[in-house]
Amino acid sequence: MAKSVSKAEWTRIPQIVSFAENPKFTETYGFAGNSGKVNLEGQLLRASDRPSKTVYVFMHPTSTLQLLPMPTALADRGLHVLCPASRYAKNDSALIMEKVAVDLGRWMRHARETLGYEKVVLVGWSGGGSLSLFYQAQAENPTITQTPAGDDVDLTVEGLTPADGVIFIAAHLSRAETLTEWIDPSVIDELDPDKRDPAFDIYSPDCPAQPPYDAEFIAAFRKAQIARNRKITQWCQEKLEALRKADTGEMERAFVVHRTMCDVRWFDPSVDPNDRKPGWSYMGDPRAVNVGPVGLARYSTLRSWLSQWSYDLSNAKGPANAKKIHRTPVLQIENTADDAVPATHNPIIRDALATPDKSYLQLKGATHYYVGQPELLKQCLDTVESWSVEKNLLEA
Repeated sequence: MAKSVSKAEWTRIPQIVSFAENPKFTETYGFAGNSGKVNLEGQLLRASDRPSKTVYVFMHPTSTLQLLPMPTALADRGLHVLCPASRYAKNDSALIMEKVAVDLGRWMRHARETLGYEKVVLVGWSGGGSLSLFYQAQAENPTITQTPAGDDVDLTVEGLTPADGVIFIAAHLSRAETLTEWIDPSVIDELDPDKRDPAFDIYSPDCPAQPPYDAEFIAAFRKAQIARNRKITQWCQEKLEALRKADTGEMERAFVVHRTMCDVRWFDPSVDPNDRKPGWSYMGDPRAVNVGPVGLARYSTLRSWLSQWSYDLSNAKGPANAKKIHRTPVLQIENTADDAVPATHNPIIRDALATPDKSYLQLKGATHYYVGQPELLKQCLDTVESWSVEKNLLEA
């Protein structure tokens, strides 16, 4: 176990990483590509009187994590924490996962070369879990040279430096796979969400299937979800090809994806059971989130859908990348009352990881954010510290 320390007094130190890039067109609003540069912002949480050779990096494809309980609690213990943002901070409508990997690579270099840390531990929380696996797989053995849309993003020449350790915590399989398990299969017409197949409209009291759902219905429901994802993927590919052939200067198209938070798990606790609250999702009442502006993939572009949401084409799917991580120690923490991560996801990642150096912890009753659960958060932190010391990633 790592040595116990009194609560540290730490500060938030703004960090900026800027590098040149010449995209074919402007894809995001704001500072991500002004003047031919990508400008990234982040925060270093550090106590000035407690030096460390190790930094824990928390990055999410689209969110910023410096206010989450775990990064700040690690800083309270005197550990150094870097919370960087990608170029798509708080706006995933045009997000390209391959470019997020580039951004993370620049932050990893910044941690070592500019901030001077000798050990860098990559912590993948929630959607950051599959990003961490994607990044580490490409850092160990880079192979990707193009996005699923065929655009050049060459990770083999980016000089991605592997993390010294990876922590996968409260994390799902990937954005593509999770969306597919949550997308509403009742939607018949993508342009008119009111046209729905009543057989799969589980939010309607008139749906013939009611919880508890039988295995035949669940299988049909899942099949229909995958079919809808593939239908959108095919449309994106066809529309991109049409834009290229037209050669009018129009290079991208934005669109809305309706009803994307619909899962039989939320209303039938016997489906992939864990300790979650029935009838609830991590964003609230799933009936409201299904049609609200915060639903997954609500706003997208053609290229972004193919890269981050396509069930078949995304390069950032967790299990596929876990199989490519062969030499990095990985700590995996499953929160059994997680309402954002299905119970099946963590075991799938655990079994897929190729590295022989993997550790697994179940925190019984822990929710996604440990809200009102200080003892469970402490157990999580204790595990992170003791594992880090055991793996020579942190000084005892």
